[in-house]
Amino acid sequence: MKTAVWLYLFMFVAFFDLHAQYPILSPFAISLGAAPSFIGLILGVYSITHIPGNLLAGYGVDKYGSKPFIVFSLIIAGLVLLAQSKVTDPWDLLYIRSVSGFVLAFLSPACLSLLAKLASDQVQQGKLMAGNGMVHTIASVLSPAAGAYLVAQFGFERSFTFLGCGLIATGLLAWFGVKESQYKKAAAELFPSPLSEHGSPQTPNAGSAGDSSVPWLFFTMPLSISCSQGILFFELPLMKETHGSILTSGVFFSLVSLGALVTLSMLFLSRIPPLIRVSYGSLALAIIFFGMSVKWPLPMYASLILIGMAKGVIFPAIASLLAASTTSQRYGRLFSLLSISYSIGAFIGPMLAGHLRTHVSSYFLAFLCLMFALSLLPLRATRRPVQA
Repeated sequence: MKTAVWLYLFMFVAFFDLHAQYPILSPFAISLGAAPSFIGLILGVYSITHIPGNLLAGYGVDKYGSKPFIVFSLIIAGLVLLAQSKVTDPWDLLYIRSVSGFVLAFLSPACLSLLAKLASDQVQQGKLMAGNGMVHTIASVLSPAAGAYLVAQFGFERSFTFLGCGLIATGLLAWFGVKESQYKKAAAELFPSPLSEHGSPQTPNAGSAGDSSVPWLFFTMPLSISCSQGILFFELPLMKETHGSILTSGVFFSLVSLGALVTLSMLFLSRIPPLIRVSYGSLALAIIFFGMSVKWPLPMYASLILIGMAKGVIFPAIASLLAASTTSQRYGRLFSLLSISYSIGAFIGPMLAGHLRTHVSSYFLAFLCLMFALSLLPLRATRRPVQA
């Protein structure tokens, strides 16, 4: 598991650098003279340019392996951040964010595919996915407040320079630290093609998403979860408690991640079937958003921690469910579809909230998205067939 440790280290630095930008991008855009509507475009274009990158990453990772794409994403993303530190015009920032979204689209499918190949069985696969979620969460707990602190101490230019250098250094370390070749053959042996109940290979059927055991409808679930998260991240900086305070906004972002860290630390959850974790975790998340929309008596900080706890259950379970539903040779394509779903949701969420928040609670929109996806979740088709 030495490779897993290295991989977690690289992902921590990468996620730390990326999440550190959340509370500072909007103020940075404002300092360049961007209008609020244009800021929404700057934030949204990152998710849109993620999609073509995810499509290329899926087939590329399956054909060439994960390591080249991990190294490429980290180093180029670092160079992009260095260029971002010199930006003086809102349009230039839009172009930079477009490139950044495309480049970093390769990172998540590559990392998830390699983690799935490291596992010796499905339980260990679930634990590795939970470990990935925990690394992601720890980074996102620390980074928003750290990013806000960097800007307060050094300004925007030097902060982006520090973050860019960190990504470049991580990419160079990944070239030497990530070992992949020895796991390719093992993964093919441990996770052969899914079989039917009678032990015969399954035949593809209509409505599948790159694999016969993963229907297209399943991807409405990660899309809706990402949409609800996008709505939350749109609303948090606009709250009266955070208005005008980058540091307070960063702390609220960290509270969500702190809640996720609680459930990710419960390693016994990996023994619960991932479909159950996805279903009940999403239902709990929907209930929390509904409570926030009707202004339930729980304080905001408690609601944010509960949202994070639900996310800590859902995200590793989705990755485990997909990994258990296909062959190791198709991990890249399947995880790229997952990343595309997250990207589309991250774009739709803020757009919906921005246009409808004066007519209906943004949190109620998040509740509706989650309940709609739950009603479409194919409860039987996503289960891994039993081998003979």
